[in-house]
Amino acid sequence: MKKHILIALAIATVSFTNAQTPTTDDIKTVNEVVTAENIEWGWLNPLRGDKSPAAGKLWGDRTKNEPAGFLVKFKKGFSSPPHIHNITYRGVVIQGLLHNDDENAEKQWLPAGSYWQQPAGEAHITAADDDENMAFLDIQEGPYLVQPTSKAFDNGERPINVDKTNIVWLKANDIQWIAQESNVQTAFLWGSHHENHLRATLLKIPAGFTGRIKNLSPNFRAVVISGGILHQFSNDKDKSELTPGSYLGSELDAISLLSTEEETVLYIRSNGEFIIE
Repeated sequence: MKKHILIALAIATVSFTNAQTPTTDDIKTVNEVVTAENIEWGWLNPLRGDKSPAAGKLWGDRTKNEPAGFLVKFKKGFSSPPHIHNITYRGVVIQGLLHNDDENAEKQWLPAGSYWQQPAGEAHITAADDDENMAFLDIQEGPYLVQPTSKAFDNGERPINVDKTNIVWLKANDIQWIAQESNVQTAFLWGSHHENHLRATLLKIPAGFTGRIKNLSPNFRAVVISGGILHQFSNDKDKSELTPGSYLGSELDAISLLSTEEETVLYIRSNGEFIIE
């Protein structure tokens, strides 16, 4: 019997927060792959040049009013001045140790696999404390701007810092819509699992997995957080090795063939359901 997961419709909202969480993304995805080696890098805050973290594009344009996903690299010892952003962003640590909180807060170093959310208008600092530090950031609207704390405002959302050890993973026998023989695990991050609503989850795929993901929604994006996959679209002979930081977009009804040598975690952002089997 094939192992499969059906990311279901008609399931109650489960998220760390749903205040002002986007419910849809009107930009349809296409079949595309961006490997870690082919990412376009620039400066997150061009006005600060090399004093700014580096930013790598995965999808969208963070300088425009549209959804975007991008990587951010921080040097060891980096600590930003207090600032705000004009829009809410959500982040997952891929490498190193990151801190994101009020400037007077005690450091809470988030290791790889941790999740945080920074509301628009909330004053904070961001710091890094390892030799190499990298995170994935997800925004629903733009442009992504860094602004002084004098422009701080309360948009009704609250910041979230979730250490990797506090992520709640659901196994097949924990929820009724995952086949009990499956070894793939899911952790909900944000959004709604009502029909066609935008949502984001972490998917933990075991080592030695060989299978496929079929996208059943108009919008499907995946970022490798840890581990790695060998990926191939079913209608394409080319294969890609997707290591941490790599990106995969999939159009409606497209099938991705994949295999893993080690346990792998994917961040998946979709406007509906998908099947992994």
